[in-house]
Amino acid sequence: MNTFGNFLRFSIFGESHGRSVGIVIGGSPAGVPLCEDDLLADLNRRQSGKTGTTPRKEADLPKIISGTYNGKTTGAPITVLFENTDTRSKDYSRFTEVPRPGHADFTASIKYGGHSDFRGGGHFSGRLTLGLVSAGVLAKKLISPMLVSAVLVEAGGDTDIEAAVEKAVEEEDSIGGIIECTATRVPVGLGEPFFGSVESQIAQMAFSIPAIKGIEFGAGFNAAKMTGSRHNDNFISVQGQTETNHAGGINGGISNGNDIVFRVAVKPTSSTSRPQETINMKTGKQTVLKVEGRHDTCIALRVPVVLEAATAMVLADLSMAAQGIERIFAET
Repeated sequence: MNTFGNFLRFSIFGESHGRSVGIVIGGSPAGVPLCEDDLLADLNRRQSGKTGTTPRKEADLPKIISGTYNGKTTGAPITVLFENTDTRSKDYSRFTEVPRPGHADFTASIKYGGHSDFRGGGHFSGRLTLGLVSAGVLAKKLISPMLVSAVLVEAGGDTDIEAAVEKAVEEEDSIGGIIECTATRVPVGLGEPFFGSVESQIAQMAFSIPAIKGIEFGAGFNAAKMTGSRHNDNFISVQGQTETNHAGGINGGISNGNDIVFRVAVKPTSSTSRPQETINMKTGKQTVLKVEGRHDTCIALRVPVVLEAATAMVLADLSMAAQGIERIFAET
């Protein structure tokens, strides 16, 4: 499914080497200030160009083709479009016959009977996160004064991120990373028990970002090593503030007024220059694959702003469910 949200609906579309990628946002309040320039700062944070990122050069200039008038949202569906221009599809011509280990080449081919667009990873490409980042800009406006920030805290198992990336580049291999995300000024009461919990909604969006393989909130997996008396967050005010934040700002699936804190694990990019064993789908025999073309050494470098957007989208949808956002937006 390409759609997320109950009150604020987000639908992504496109393929990496198709004509365009983008997102449609339904249910937005009217009157929210929004123009292409508003999107550029976060889109620039996602772009490649730094050491360890793909050499592919795309302008990533957004076109808002519906849902705004005179610089504000109209209440109708908002469509943001990005054209694809710097494509080299020949680099991917082998992957229908010889799938990359760790990538969706194999599963997509089987699920869609060979009809999926394999070029650049097609609909499975991280390029589709352009739409998420765009929607995140709108969501951040809607949830103000809540703030969401994310930072890469580890790459390739090393907190010296620059050194880890340089080493991976030298070794012609790829590495993953860990990103920590924090949402501040979150009111008490967002989310529902069980299926509508804040954790389950954030986790669903986080795992919709290509390459995310794990998530933990607050103390996370370390909670299993703690006693209850140590893990419990002692209350220090009637507003719900606590001494510690091992719960990550969530109790019973509902925001408790403290910062929402969670971390995600980003796997190494599947496309690596190192030879790997795979299967030839036509002959049924194993073969060695050496991936050519332009790929990220550490895709985690570009994920923090995407994770911020995903989190803001969840908080905006939950806020609308809690009637914390009016149908006609009022600037604060």
